Order: sequence, then C-alpha cells, then structure tokens
Amino acid sequence: MAFIKRKERSKERFSLLLLDLEEYYFEQHTVYHVTTSSAKKRKIRGSLKVCSKSIIFEPEDHVEPILKVCFCVYLIKENNVVAPYKVERGDSTFLFHLEVSSKTEDVVQTLLQLHRASCLDKLGDQTAMIAANLQSRLARTSFDKNSFQNVSEIPHMECEAEMVTPLVTNPGHVCITDQSLYFQPLNGYPEQVVRIELHRVKQIYKRRHGLRPLGLEVFCTENDFCSDIYLKFYKTSDRNDLYYYIATFLENHMVEHTAESYMLQWQRGHLSNYQYLLHLNNLADRSGNDLSQYPVFPWIIADYSSTELDMMNPATFRDLSKPVGALNKERLERLLSRYRDMPDPCFMYGSHYSSPGYVLFYLVRVAPEHMLCLQNGRYDNADRMFNSIGETWKNCLEGATDFKELIPDFYGNDPSFLLNCLSLDLGKRQGGSSVQDVVLPPWAADASDFLQKSQKALESQYVSEHLHEWIDLVFGFKQKGSEAVAAHNVFHPLTYEGGIDCDSIEDPNEKIAMLIQILEFGQTPTQLFTTPHPQRITPRFQSISRTSSVNTPLNDEDSSFEDLTEETRRLAWNNIAKLKLIILNCHFSLHSTLKMFSRESNGLQRSMSFSNMALSSCLMLPEDKAVVCSSWDNNVYFYSIPFGRRQDTLMGHDDAISKMCWKDNQLYTASWDSTVKVWQCDSADIANNKRCQFELLAEFEHEAGVNTINLNPAGTLLVSGTKDGTATIWDTSSSVQLHQVHCHSGKIHDMAFSPDSRHVLSVGEDSCLKVIDVQTGMMISSVQADEEQRCFCWDGNTVLSGGQSGHLQVLDLLSNKVTTRIPGHSGAVTAMWMNEQCSTVITGGEDKQIIFWKLDC
Repeated sequence: MAFIKRKERSKERFSLLLLDLEEYYFEQHTVYHVTTSSAKKRKIRGSLKVCSKSIIFEPEDHVEPILKVCFCVYLIKENNVVAPYKVERGDSTFLFHLEVSSKTEDVVQTLLQLHRASCLDKLGDQTAMIAANLQSRLARTSFDKNSFQNVSEIPHMECEAEMVTPLVTNPGHVCITDQSLYFQPLNGYPEQVVRIELHRVKQIYKRRHGLRPLGLEVFCTENDFCSDIYLKFYKTSDRNDLYYYIATFLENHMVEHTAESYMLQWQRGHLSNYQYLLHLNNLADRSGNDLSQYPVFPWIIADYSSTELDMMNPATFRDLSKPVGALNKERLERLLSRYRDMPDPCFMYGSHYSSPGYVLFYLVRVAPEHMLCLQNGRYDNADRMFNSIGETWKNCLEGATDFKELIPDFYGNDPSFLLNCLSLDLGKRQGGSSVQDVVLPPWAADASDFLQKSQKALESQYVSEHLHEWIDLVFGFKQKGSEAVAAHNVFHPLTYEGGIDCDSIEDPNEKIAMLIQILEFGQTPTQLFTTPHPQRITPRFQSISRTSSVNTPLNDEDSSFEDLTEETRRLAWNNIAKLKLIILNCHFSLHSTLKMFSRESNGLQRSMSFSNMALSSCLMLPEDKAVVCSSWDNNVYFYSIPFGRRQDTLMGHDDAISKMCWKDNQLYTASWDSTVKVWQCDSADIANNKRCQFELLAEFEHEAGVNTINLNPAGTLLVSGTKDGTATIWDTSSSVQLHQVHCHSGKIHDMAFSPDSRHVLSVGEDSCLKVIDVQTGMMISSVQADEEQRCFCWDGNTVLSGGQSGHLQVLDLLSNKVTTRIPGHSGAVTAMWMNEQCSTVITGGEDKQIIFWKLDC
C-alpha cells in the first residue's frame, strides 16, 4: 500500500483527509475555544486550522473532539473592535480567542474572504475565488533557503506546486539545487520541508494529473509503486524544466527505460511478471498517490473453491484474453444488446475496472480514513464490503455493474489489507456476523499463504504464456478503436486519455463537474503499445517456428550438448568487453581481390581476382572447401579451395549483389535490383571441381534495393533490409511475407536474428539500432547510437558492433547503454565475424585492414 508504507500512522489527530475533496489547508493559529454549553465558561486550548472551505479546531486535550465548521455560516465582529470573534451556525455558536491577539484582524479578513467564496452559488465561481486566494498566498511567500541541508548548495529553480497524496493535495514551494529537491508546504504540514537527495533518485516520471500534463513523480527505489514524492505543478513548463534538470543530473547514474526496453527485458526473463506490470503501470501514468489512476493488476486465479490450487491445470486460471466484463458469456450478451441500441457515445461497461472506490474497497482495513474521506464519513454497507475473495470474484463474474480488476497488493508481501488488525467496526452483515478479516479460499492456510500462492500463480507457466493478451487489453492495441470493440473492451469515453478536452469547456461549473466525474469514475491507463504485444519467452520455448510458438523439445543428448555450448557462449558474452587485438593484418590493395590468410602464420596464402569491380561479400561453405564471392558486377563467383581455381559463375541479378547467405545447399542472394533470390546448388560439387546445376527456387520482391539479408539459425526465416530503411521477415518454406516494418530513416547496413530467433536486430544509416519482435512484427526497442554502426554480432541481449569511427562498442540492450568502447580500425568497420564459441572475432574496415580479436578472460 503506497500511502500506508510512506509513514507510520501518526498519533496526531488532524489529517488533510478531514478536508473536503479539492479543499486546501492554508494556515494554523493557537486559539482558545470558549464553550458556553454549561453555566461556567470553559477555555480549551488548541490549534485552529484555516482551510479553503472550513475551519477545523484540534484541541490539545485528546479527550476533546475535533470540530469542523463550514464557511456557509455568519462571521460576527463583537463590539466593533479588534477583539475575539465567533462563528455562528444555526443554534450553535463557536467562539475562538486567538492566543496572539495582534493577528486577530488578519485572521478575520482571511475568514471573511473565504466565507464570501463559499456563499457564491456556482461551484465554478467558488473554485475560482479559492484558487485566486491560494495563488495570492503563494505569491506573497517564497522558499525559505534556510532549509537547505548544506550552505554550499546552489539553487537552480524555484516554483509553486502541490504535493499529491491519495485524495489530498498540499500547496507549497519547490526548490531544486545542485544537490537536492525540496518541497516546502505553505502550511508547514506534515513537516516544514521535504528533501530528496538527487543522487538517491532512481526513476522520475511525468504524470497526468486531473487529465492535464502537470504531474511529476520521483522514486528513490526500484520495483515498487511507492514513490518518494509526487508533485503537481501549476504550469507544464515548470514541470518540464524540473524534469529535465533532474534527468540531466542523473543521466550518468540512471537509465531511462521505455515500454519497449522493459518488454525486451521481460521477454527474455530478466524481469518477473510482477516487476513488468509495475513498470508498465508507472509508464502508463498509474500512481499509488492517485486513486483515480492507481496501479491495476489482473485477476489471475479463477478457482476459489478447491482445497488445493493446481497450477498445472489451465482451468485454475482466468482467461487473460478477455476483459472481466466478457468472462461471463450470458452477462456479455446482455451488455452487447444494450450497447447495440445505445446512442452515441456508446459503451459496453458503465463502470470501470479501476477507480478510487474500488481501490479503497480492497484497502479499507488499512486505509479506513481514506474510505471515510471518500464516502463523507461513512463506511459502505457491510454486505457490500470486501468480505471474501471468492464472493468478490463471483460478483465480478456475475454482477451487472462490477468489472473491477485487482491492485498490486494482491501479489505483494504485506497481508495486512486482508486482516482487520485495527479492530475497525465495519458493520454487520444481514446474517448478523460482523465484518472482520477477509474470508480466504480453502486452498489458502492464512493471509500470507494466500499472497504466496497468488505470487506463484502470477509467475506460473500459464500466466507467462498469456499475460501479453491482458496487456493488449489494458495497455495495448486492444485498448481503443476497432480492436477494442472486437475484444468487447469498450468503456465510457470519459475514461480514456484525450476523451475530452477539459480546457475547451468554457463554463467553469461544467468543467469542474466534468473533472470530478472523471476522477471519481476512474481512468484508462495511457496507451503504451499500438501493435500486438509479443509473448514471453518461457523455458518451454526453445526457438520460434512458423506454425507454432512451441517446438518439439530436444532429446537428452542434444540438450546436454546444447546446454554446454550455451554456457560457453554465455560466459563469452559476459566477458565480451575484454576483447584484445591479437593480429593486425597488412593493408589490402584491391577491392576486387579475394585474399586468404593463415591465422597461425599471419601470412597470405592465396590471392584471386574475379572481377574488375569490387567484391561485396564472401562465404566459406561447409567443410571449408569452397568459397562464394559476390560482386558489384551483378555476379556470384564460386572458388574451389582444394583445386585452387574459380569453379563457376552465377549471373542471376540485374544490379549489384549486396549480401549472401547459405543454408543446406541453398544460396540466398540479395541485390539492389530489389530482389532476394534462392538458388539450389551443391557445395560438394564446387569443392570437387564439378560444375553446379543452379536452380532458382524462390524470389522475394521488394520496393527498394536490398542491402542486407540474414537467416535464422534453423534457416526457416529470412530477414531483409532495404536502402529505404524497411525490414521484412519472410517464411523461407512458403516464400510468404510475415512482417514488414519501416524501422530506419536511411539504408539498413546489417541485420541478424537473435540465437533463439525471437528477435531481429538492425543497424542503419540513421545511427539507430532497432529490435523487432519476430512473432508480432513489433519494433520493441530503439537505441540512438552516437555514431553510425555498420555491422554487429549479438546474443539477444548484448551487441558488439563496429562503427563509422573504426571503434568497436559493446551495447547492453536491456539498459540501452554503451558499456565499453574498444579502439580498432582507423576507418569504418564494415565486416564482422564471430566463431561459434563466441571467443574469437574478426573485423574488416575501410582502412583496408582485417583484425583478429580474442577474449582475454
């Protein structure tokens, strides 16, 4: 619980939750409350809190009750002199003497101004007058720089803002220095100043607040939804200036993540399902400080009656491809019938899956004061309280207006929200039983066991395989538009970002009423994805196939060998930054010449000239007995190593051949004539000095010249990159185009599948590195390099690339950060090869050199 964890429950009785919604606490004064209810007058010492719609008296003696008096009363000046003043309401009179009488006149003038505002008929006029009073107070004060922790601190900017906590905002002054972020409340409550040390900040997020881009939330911890401070500014420019100052300060200490970068980490198992959902909520403007945008988590378990929870049974789990409102077929039919007959704006569900009322429904046992604030001092009817997990799930399935999802607390470690540890009197149900702890399902031994099993369910194989379907509904492409209609996922238009422009409403009363309706009804998260979300890579999935996401498992012998090889590769990639230059070969003289070197002797073994034009690529065929070279003269040349001669020539394109691939006696050639062609030819014939019988098997057509191609390890998928920046993924067996993505603003230099064939990485003329999900065709990561990268090798997480400057760089895709730069060539690196064990790298460059690299582990 974000707002429960923030601080221990205070013994102080006054709380900002005693204020009405959208009410401000301005100042406090020590007074004596004079009572006249008995024959003898009593003077009770305490604090008088002056608020925008009321005054609140908090006696020092805890036996005495707190008094709250609204301003729709009369203020009377006694004897027409500066003397004590009293507040009258009907038959009740409240008389207060200020301890410092010199302040009496100022206090009375303040009360008169606020009283005049409360007497205005229209809510909009009241709000405008109170806002003017607040801005006047802020303008008359400034941040007290005596609050700086260090006298050497240099202030960067100061502005007005409000600190946001659930159901409450508190105005004051923000100041940021070269060391700290400060917030000083106008009223000095609950403390004189809040300080955040900048070096402790882990994440900062811009937020929508009240549907406007005014919020900023600062986190000093990771993998949590409890922030250290949430600020709402009066000007978007102030918010942005503060955000960029902190971001600039932290750029060397903090990684700025995107939805795509988190997706990549989650897909590859570096984030748990719980962590990933928290990150998505944060990116989608969900905050533990804003109950109208509280983090939303899915119902996962559908079985609340069994004595044992079977995680291997799919029936144990909720269908994550459907919203809660569509889980019950009969109810859905009724909702759709109403939807079809509804005039615009039409919607399927009249209530949302997340709202302040639903959040406090779950948290009433740990946040009773928030529930009382929201519901005007009363708890809900006892039979409508959060009494039972099973009953709540049943009502979400069958209730006519109940479509709520869960909150993160159901998958956390603190079970207190399920227990009535505070001994609250929450009422009695119709059967006469009082509302106490939440009734748990039979499979849960206690509240802690319930949370542990819920966590296990969230991280289960089934959920890992299907969570992307729920993300599509809540954060993704099924959130809006025709896809939402098809998925039966349409809520009231006011719940969607951009559903209404409140700034365009001229009538202040209508605008405030609209804002209140939106904030109380709940809001749909910011849309993070506009294409289908990729599935998670789980241990069951070894590599992608065209027809199914699940491949036949390897046999034990193959698996053991594969595990050993994979461990070798993993260790190599963990140490890839330790590459050391071993051999620097001599300069090449001719681009049209194929040269063969001995790595052992570092000597030139052979030199062959095939054409009067430059060679574009070369391949060493299986068993190392034949070489294939392509040229800008549109031809492919075959060379037999045992016989030392050119064996054959293939003339198959109308323009230069840019790249080649080989798999199982099939040659793939890419050309600037906008085609990729597949040829059948036997490598044994070439090696044995026999002429090949070239057979054209397939042709893949493009709209621009093809500059690079690559095959996945199984040879079942081909990716091609064109001169106009378009990447295309093909099924090699059927020659069918699977996905086409325009991912670069210029020519694509190089592309490759990840070892598991789940992703494709590309580098281009625009200095960007792009990651595409093979299953969905979605571009899930984009990294802007500081220079153009020409070629690379990668393991799915880490990239070793060669750049325009001639240096190699190691890039961590999970953090989008370059971790190492290695000096190499004096010109652009144009080619890179890595052996199967990932321990040796060879690079070639425009400086006409080839370099051998070895891991120095």
